[in-house]
Amino acid sequence: MSTRTIRVTVRGAFAGLTDDQRAELLADAGEHDVAFAAYTPEGSLTYDIAARPFFTFRFADTVEQEQDIPAAVTRAETAAAAYLTGRGYGFKDLSSQAVDMSQIPLGKRGRKLAAQGD
Repeated sequence: MSTRTIRVTVRGAFAGLTDDQRAELLADAGEHDVAFAAYTPEGSLTYDIAARPFFTFRFADTVEQEQDIPAAVTRAETAAAAYLTGRGYGFKDLSSQAVDMSQIPLGKRGRKLAAQGD
């Protein structure tokens, strides 16, 4: 049985931030710029609090079967909520999207590399 790589994107909005929390997020914004976005097991947070109150977490996970994907989504949402709650940041409107990378068609380069492996 092979594993499936799952990418989970969790989106939401900051809510009820104090002036100090907002200043903290602004000070750390450079570390959370979309230029550094990556799907990682521990999650990658991006936001632009100066422009809008929204954030995005990107998580990478693996599952054995398609039926395990909802559990991966739950793990990602739980991790995102724990990160925000642990720092005292209020949030709302969490939503998630999961992509099974085994279902993504290969592009030209991917097809060429796959053909070389055969």
